[in-house]
Amino acid sequence: MSTDATTDPGPGITGDVAAADQRRDRLIRRVLFGCTSITVLTTIAIFVVLLDNTWGFFFDATFSQWLVRSVTSLTVEGLTQRIAVTEFLFDTEWRPSHADDPRFGIMTLVSATVLITVGAAFVSIPIGTAAALYLSEYASVRTRKYLKPTLEVLAGVPTIVYGFFAVSFVTPVLLRPVLELFGLSIGRNNVLSAMVVVGIMTIPMVASISEDAMRAVPDDLRNGAYALGASKYEVSTSVVLPASISGIFASYILAVSRAIGETMAVTLAAGATPTLTANPLAEVQTMTAYMVTTMRSTAGVGSITYQSLFAVGLVLFLMTLVANLINDYIKRRYREVYR
Repeated sequence: MSTDATTDPGPGITGDVAAADQRRDRLIRRVLFGCTSITVLTTIAIFVVLLDNTWGFFFDATFSQWLVRSVTSLTVEGLTQRIAVTEFLFDTEWRPSHADDPRFGIMTLVSATVLITVGAAFVSIPIGTAAALYLSEYASVRTRKYLKPTLEVLAGVPTIVYGFFAVSFVTPVLLRPVLELFGLSIGRNNVLSAMVVVGIMTIPMVASISEDAMRAVPDDLRNGAYALGASKYEVSTSVVLPASISGIFASYILAVSRAIGETMAVTLAAGATPTLTANPLAEVQTMTAYMVTTMRSTAGVGSITYQSLFAVGLVLFLMTLVANLINDYIKRRYREVYR
């Protein structure tokens, strides 16, 4: 009897423990929600800062400055236009530092960015997909154990190292001797070397994500195809690839987004000469390269050259946003659910 009285927790203990668990769960939920909110608020803050200062590029004041002046004076302040939106979007010349006739046609920078991104995709997508297919379907467990981490080491190499690699090896050792055989010349900075190094840089992203998507395909699908007499190649290309297409396309979009926003590698490899061209041997300037170059210049805060940084940044932000929206759509549209 005394033993039972000693070990009995009492009627109120269970209720107190349940209440403490509920309080802990609420606290954890709020902390996790706060962490999630930080990412959302950061994205919104970046967009607001870019939009506010982009307003200052087109007009003589940022939107916040114009709003404060209007509220303070209780009248709607007038705005003097600096750059027309049509000129910014459709002009084919970009020379912001020209003293007599500055031009701000972002098409020059956008075309260079898109050109390098497309070229890099032609390098990373086929090689990355083939590497993923090998790791998923052909490599032994031992080979995959060592090969996949080695492949992913490329993702950890600093981007500026890729830039030096392009300038010191890709252009003089790989490209120039081959092009000279055809009577073509290539300078130190060029689009082709930027395509190559950015493509190499994004191979691990394509290979790793695609391989994870292929490995997620149930073995029952593979075994069913083998039971029907399919070969290893037929199973890989006709069963595994279609079944993992949403994850593979997601890796493509993410690699393209990475290539669009790449900075140091294209700054060193492609150069800093804004040129509207489709020639892969020419020197060009991408949007990110312009932003790096201008930030290191003597452009004063509030000047039109300084404000152009935010206008270019906003366009870059919107391009990557569209790429991510396409990625989300493809994942929802083609996702396969296995039970």
